[in-house]
Amino acid sequence: MIKKSVLACLFATAMLSLSAHAADKIRMGVVVKVGGNAWFNAMEAGIKSEAAKRGIDAWQVGPTSADPALQVRAIEDLIAQKVDVIGVVPNDARVLEPVLKRAHDAGIKVIVHESPDQKYADWDFEMVDATQHGINHMIALAQCMKEKGDYAVYVGSLTVPLHQKWADAAINYQKEHYPDMHLVGDKFGVGESLDDSIRTTNDLMSKDANLKGILAIGSQGPIGAGRAVLNRGKTDDICVFGPFSPGQGASLVKAGAIKGGFIWNPMVAGEVFVRLAEKLEKGEKITDGMTIEGMGKVKVDEATHTILGNETESLDKANLPKLVKMGL
Repeated sequence: MIKKSVLACLFATAMLSLSAHAADKIRMGVVVKVGGNAWFNAMEAGIKSEAAKRGIDAWQVGPTSADPALQVRAIEDLIAQKVDVIGVVPNDARVLEPVLKRAHDAGIKVIVHESPDQKYADWDFEMVDATQHGINHMIALAQCMKEKGDYAVYVGSLTVPLHQKWADAAINYQKEHYPDMHLVGDKFGVGESLDDSIRTTNDLMSKDANLKGILAIGSQGPIGAGRAVLNRGKTDDICVFGPFSPGQGASLVKAGAIKGGFIWNPMVAGEVFVRLAEKLEKGEKITDGMTIEGMGKVKVDEATHTILGNETESLDKANLPKLVKMGL
């Protein structure tokens, strides 16, 4: 009887230990702009693989459309689940402020991506400096356009701060360096919708015979613009540049409908979400000049809570096959 009692005690102690270990496991939900597209599928793969390596319970939530209200509801659900960390790739930084404040007040740490100066976030991380990213795209677009003609700019939404920074940096650089290029209208907030990007490109081609270029920011912007240009037989006349998922855009690059662009690896961005979550939960300091795997040596602005990396890939015919093989 004594032996049985001892064994029962040992068993109970082991179960309590396992239960405590499970309770200590970091839980993180990452809310992205929209679910189901190649870019965020790759990010989800990065989140899952890194979480498995580190023993973290992390998952991605992808709304059915790029609607800020859907992101608010997803974040509210994560708050109700009492997760430790919430990650977000915001569609509208301001719309999310009240719900992120509720998360903050509940003691939940918040990490955002592609949303500089986001209120109620512990950190925003950027895989590349926003200004330089915009300039790099404009230089490539201008070279393709031979530095003259009309061009249009698409962003994922007019309320995505990072897209605005990229676009404004590109436009300002054009005005300073390429006086014979002219921006058509204002920025078009269509880049997260394939249908809207196709429709806008068709409208622009119909109205402007001097349209020579499109700088398309947003996961579906270059794809939609490229498809429209290809369908109109305008691949030799209109240069399309912008960041896109390699697997989704490879055939359009091969056909000459998209000329190129620059991205960071969204799979790596997913991994970085998890790495930063672990650092925050462990109370580790994030300091200027430190190296974060996947971001390289980072610049850290403690005043704005921004972490800047410098890791990009060229989306040209030579480099694309390598990225596609990686599952991007």
